[in-house]
Amino acid sequence: MARKKQWTQTIRAPGPVKPDEAEKRAIVTACDAFIREILIPRFLPAIRPTEWNYPVGIHGVWAGGRYRFIQRYRSGQPDSPGEEFDAPFARIDRVGPDRFDIYWMRHTGKWWPVYAGVSLAKALRLLQDDELLHPL
Repeated sequence: MARKKQWTQTIRAPGPVKPDEAEKRAIVTACDAFIREILIPRFLPAIRPTEWNYPVGIHGVWAGGRYRFIQRYRSGQPDSPGEEFDAPFARIDRVGPDRFDIYWMRHTGKWWPVYAGVSLAKALRLLQDDELLHPL
């Protein structure tokens, strides 16, 4: 006998809490400085073209209470020379005043929670020290 279809309610995890404009600017400024002063010198001191996909930049994007850290790649393959694409590798979600959850982008394309409820300073320190959260 076939089961009867039934609607059910799903419970979603709460999304990030959006800050006011001044706090958002402070978060974006701190993350941009972190990328410029820590990530780029450490993980992309020079662009080295190869015959495969190779990194050409690291940047960040703020969207909806989240800041994503993204590595930009360029294709060196003969059938798609010069084409570029972005690959996010980590993100921080604002969950309250100076409280952030840190996520890692798995190889499956899904965000995976790694740390919860840390301050912005600690989040940036964890992004610097935890190899799981580093760009490839």
